[in-house]
Amino acid sequence: MRFLARAGRYGQKTIEPGKGGSAVMSEPKTYTLEAPGTVLHYDVRGNDGAGHPVLLLIGSPMGASGFAALAEQFADRTVVTYDPRGTERSQRTDGEPPGSAPTEHAEDLRRLIQALDAGPADIFGSSGGAVNSLALVARHPRLRRGSSPAPDASSAAAIACT
Repeated sequence: MRFLARAGRYGQKTIEPGKGGSAVMSEPKTYTLEAPGTVLHYDVRGNDGAGHPVLLLIGSPMGASGFAALAEQFADRTVVTYDPRGTERSQRTDGEPPGSAPTEHAEDLRRLIQALDAGPADIFGSSGGAVNSLALVARHPRLRRGSSPAPDASSAAAIACT
């Protein structure tokens, strides 16, 4: 499986997941994705690209490096981590302060999942990443693998951790 990462006006970049017959995680490959007011930086780790990608969302103001050790535990999957808008490598370009609303993060996540061109993703969110994943599912439920009702207080934990 090949994932295409669209980089806006700069064309497309092809992500080649790691090669090999056993479940060996490749070194992360870093890509960028233009979004209004920022350039998002994300890392892709993989083996043979089997299955849907796993998107690990850490809480702001932390970036992709905070989930590096966890990403290594998914050696049989393609794993994507990213620096949220205004964090580490994904600095804002619009002059706004570093923080962002969950709905803004949700749109960034939509752009990222669509740029991967790999269908819906399995999503694991921690802290602010869980809040952002809930905002994503509320706005774009088809981008999360599986089916779920609109998030409410009783389903929030289950959705954020799948």
